[in-house]
Amino acid sequence: MLIRQATLLDIEPIMQLVKAVVPLMIQAGNFQWDDAYPNPVVFEKDLQLQQLWLAEIDGAIAGIAAITTDQEPEYAKVGWDINETAIVIHRLAVHPAYQGKGVAVALLQEAELIAADRNIHILRVDTNSMNKATQTLFPKLGYVFAGEIDLSFRPGLLFYCYEKRF
Repeated sequence: MLIRQATLLDIEPIMQLVKAVVPLMIQAGNFQWDDAYPNPVVFEKDLQLQQLWLAEIDGAIAGIAAITTDQEPEYAKVGWDINETAIVIHRLAVHPAYQGKGVAVALLQEAELIAADRNIHILRVDTNSMNKATQTLFPKLGYVFAGEIDLSFRPGLLFYCYEKRF
């Protein structure tokens, strides 16, 4: 497995990954993503900010993650100081064909390496309250549940927040 920063040439295959993932999310009652979000504009912005990473297996995009320092204002609702610099993982997804192969773990480990390289000792992530896979994964990797929030740009959905300090 190769973890690398994405390029503009990756946008189309990333959108194919999104199209493969969204129906499974919706089937599981997880409406975090849909036909409108995330979209190429979102990923192009991630690229411009050099914060879009992907996992490749045999040349295919197996997973994606935006590894950022962007914290939602709503994070303060769980008691986090959003002025405290943290690495925040957004738009984490694994293509269905590669689920269960350690792709999400590898992307989260990349976030830890980036945090260590930048001397940042806090990792944060939120996930839809219906995303059982991430709710199992994050604690296994040392993330601690911090609470539940809503997000203004995804009305009607609840999100669980997790944090890891090292």
